[in-house]
Amino acid sequence: MVPLAVRVVKRLVALDAEFGARAALPVVREAMRRMPDLSVDPRALRHQDSDRLAALAELCEVVGWILFDAGRYRAAHRMNVRAAALAELCGDRWMARFVFLNHSMLKAHTGEPRAALDAVARTAGVRAMPARVGSLVLVRQAHAVAMLGGRSEAVELISRAHSRFLDGVSRHDPPWAWWFDETELLGHQGWVHARLGRWDRAVPLLHRAATAPGPSYRKLFTAQLLAALVGAGAWSEAEDLIAEIAPDAARIGSVRTTETLGGTATRLRGRTDVPTSLRDAAVFLLESLPGGAGGARRQPGADPPQPGAASPLNRR
Repeated sequence: MVPLAVRVVKRLVALDAEFGARAALPVVREAMRRMPDLSVDPRALRHQDSDRLAALAELCEVVGWILFDAGRYRAAHRMNVRAAALAELCGDRWMARFVFLNHSMLKAHTGEPRAALDAVARTAGVRAMPARVGSLVLVRQAHAVAMLGGRSEAVELISRAHSRFLDGVSRHDPPWAWWFDETELLGHQGWVHARLGRWDRAVPLLHRAATAPGPSYRKLFTAQLLAALVGAGAWSEAEDLIAEIAPDAARIGSVRTTETLGGTATRLRGRTDVPTSLRDAAVFLLESLPGGAGGARRQPGADPPQPGAASPLNRR
C-alpha cells in the first residue's frame, strides 16, 4: 500500500501543477476506490505500521488540497480531519502542522477567519520552527487577521512573514516546504494588502506573482490581481488583464480561481461607474469561465463519500 500511496501522491501533485485540481479529481476518485483505508475511520488503523500511516496521512493531505482547490470544501474539510488524525497516530508532527496550515487556508476561503486562526494555533510547539514554516504560519495568520479587520496587526504579520522567509532554507525544513517559495510569498503579501484595501502595495506584488512562471494553481494570484485592479479603480489595466485571461479561462483547473474571477466579473457587470467596455469585458469573462456565466460554482455535495469522525481540527 505504501508504494501505491507514494505513486498516487506524485501523480496528483504533477496533475495539479500542470492542469489544476479539477484535472486531478478523477485520480482522487480512483484512489478512493482502490485504497479502502482512505475511507476507514483512522482510529481503526491505530495498530498499523507507522510507515503505512505516514504514507496514508500524506496522501490524505494531498487529496484534501485537491478537493479544496477543486471547490469541494466540505469533502476537503473531512479529508483534512483524516490527514491530521493519521499524522498524529504515527507521530508525524510536521505533516500534522501542514494539514493545520492547509485547513486554515480552507477556513479563510470559506469566510471563517476565527476558525482559520484556531487551525494555525494548532501548529505551535515547544521548539522554534524553521524559517520557511514560520513564515507560512505568519502568512496564514495575516490573512485571518486582515479578514477580522486587524489592519495594523495584519500588516505587521505579513511583514514578519517576509523577514522570516529571508532567513532562508535550512536542514530542519520539512519535506513539504519546497513549494513555499518567493513567488508564493509575494502573492500572499499582495493578497493580504488587498484585503486591507492597500492597493498601492497590493497591485505591484500581485503583478509580480501573477507574471512569474509557476504551477497552475498560482493562477489564483492573477484572479486576485484583477480584483485588486478593480479595487484601485485601474479600469484600463483591468480590461487589459481580462483580455489576457478570457481566451484560456475555460481551461483553468482551480475552482477557487474561477470563483474569484467570476465574483469580480459579476460585480463589474452590475456597476454603472465603470467604462462600458470594461463591463462588456466582464460579461465576456463570465461567459468564458468553466460552467458558463458566473464561472464554476461550489458543489459541496458532489464529493467522494467520507465517514464521519471526531475532528482534531476543531479542538479548541
